[in-house]
Amino acid sequence: MLLEARDGEETAVFAAAAASVQVQVEPVGRWFEAFVKRRSRNLSASFQELEEEEEEEEESEDEVLQLEEHPLLRTLDPKDWKNQDHYAVLGLPHLRFRATQKQIKAAHKAIVLKHHPDKRKAAGEQIVEGDNDYFTCITKAIEVLSDPVKRRAFDSVDPTFDNGVPSRGEGKENFFQVFVPPFDRNSRWSTNKVVPSLGHVDSSFEDVDRFYSFWYNFDSEFSYLDEEEKEKAECRDERRWIEKQNRASRAQRKKEEMNRIRTLVDTAYSCDPRIKKFKEEEKNRKESEKKAKAEAKKREQEEKERVRPELEAARLAREKEEEEAKQAAQQAKKEKEIQKKAIKKAQKLRTTCKTWNYFADDEADSVKMMEEVEKLCDRLELSSSKDDSKAAVEKQVQEVNAQLQREKEAEVVARQVARGAEQASGGGGGGKGWNEEDLQLLIKAVNLFPAGTNARWEVIANYMNLHSTSGMKRTARTVINKAKNLQRLDPLQKDEINKKAFEKFKKEHSSVAPSIDNAAPSERFDASGSEGGAAPWTTEEQKLLEQALKTYPVSTPERWEKIAAAVPGRNKKDCMKRYKELVEMVKAKKAAQEQVAGKNKK
Repeated sequence: MLLEARDGEETAVFAAAAASVQVQVEPVGRWFEAFVKRRSRNLSASFQELEEEEEEEEESEDEVLQLEEHPLLRTLDPKDWKNQDHYAVLGLPHLRFRATQKQIKAAHKAIVLKHHPDKRKAAGEQIVEGDNDYFTCITKAIEVLSDPVKRRAFDSVDPTFDNGVPSRGEGKENFFQVFVPPFDRNSRWSTNKVVPSLGHVDSSFEDVDRFYSFWYNFDSEFSYLDEEEKEKAECRDERRWIEKQNRASRAQRKKEEMNRIRTLVDTAYSCDPRIKKFKEEEKNRKESEKKAKAEAKKREQEEKERVRPELEAARLAREKEEEEAKQAAQQAKKEKEIQKKAIKKAQKLRTTCKTWNYFADDEADSVKMMEEVEKLCDRLELSSSKDDSKAAVEKQVQEVNAQLQREKEAEVVARQVARGAEQASGGGGGGKGWNEEDLQLLIKAVNLFPAGTNARWEVIANYMNLHSTSGMKRTARTVINKAKNLQRLDPLQKDEINKKAFEKFKKEHSSVAPSIDNAAPSERFDASGSEGGAAPWTTEEQKLLEQALKTYPVSTPERWEKIAAAVPGRNKKDCMKRYKELVEMVKAKKAAQEQVAGKNKK
């Protein structure tokens, strides 16, 4: 607080006052003890006030202190001082562990004034010399009770202590009235003086847990009943041996004491109504959490089920758009490449023809040649000379015209064949929608899958559906009817169809392939039609090839040279080519049969 300025003086501010800072401190030592007392009493007294109050209480106790002299004090054996009751020796059997140090000192002073050897000797009593006098028991009593450590050790084996443990039946009715006294009695043996209380029925879970944790880890003193004192040992080894013996006896006594304490705590825990309440609350909490999780999961599942059709539709639409865009891009790219090549070829053809005035002498021939050139823009490969280019153009024109004529004739023949097939079947469904390509494919399938094939006509129908470009789906019954109609056709028409089928087959394969079951080549195909002059494979050659393939596996060095040597009249190239053809036929047949088998299962 600043004083007011006097007359003739001025007030000057040299620096601003710093803001107050609140510092949290923790009391230790005797100040902590005073803090605990103030908190327990809900007072704000200082440490000095508490000390004065304690001194006043001790003085008031001294005023009313009453000693109860031991009736057998004079008969006590000084050598057996360890088994004596020190509180009874000093005249404090009624106070025992509740006696303060001041009371103990006052009682000792009073009993010494009465039983000191000098006092008794002056009164004419005969005194025993040395430590054999009973006054030694008084000396040992004050020695033990004035030392806090030794006194706690003596208190831990107090013969008047009530070791009783309430039963469960007693604790179920009045839990707190039954169990508070035993815990209070046993708390004075604890080496940790801050002992939590049992609390009340409305205590929190943390307080209850702290109480039982403390008692389940209870620790006390058991050194008073040591058989020997290590201070009496003559050497270090003897002291170690005595300490070892004392530790063993303490461990045994501690085990017995812990069993008693554990029985007390277990009984209280099982009867505590708060524990039952906490367990019930925990159970309800877990059930509510489980129920909430189940409801949340159910809502999530319902939400997924609700939006699943929309998501699926969106996904399918997106995939469809992506596929269409991809196909469109590929088609555009393909068309662009084709257009680019066509433009390049057309430009080359037009440039060449224009250079040589379209190979014509007058204007009419030039115009006609220009029309033909437009047809050949994407087919010609021209040279740099006039005569060669003219010959190439004329040749291509003739080939184009011949091709157009053949296509027209083939179309007429196909129409006649289809009409004849419809007439032969009496107008039934067996000949409906069959073009020349499908008829040739049917003949090829009949040869590829001979009689004895499992589900033969279903396999043939499936094979045609896979390879036909007409888009018509054939059934086994339709294929059977059409095959019967072909057998009833005119021989000339049948030969014409076989011939065209062979021409197409010859373009696709370099040699005539027998059926998959190693039958001889079809009689419809002429051996002279084999491409490259290679003779068709006979049944005997086929068997030799199969045997050689088994004899020489893939790991055999120079395998194909050895296989070719095992098949007379065939070289390495022929054997490898024949093997590839057989593999392709086997794959095609398996694919057709597997698809038919899958349909039958469905």
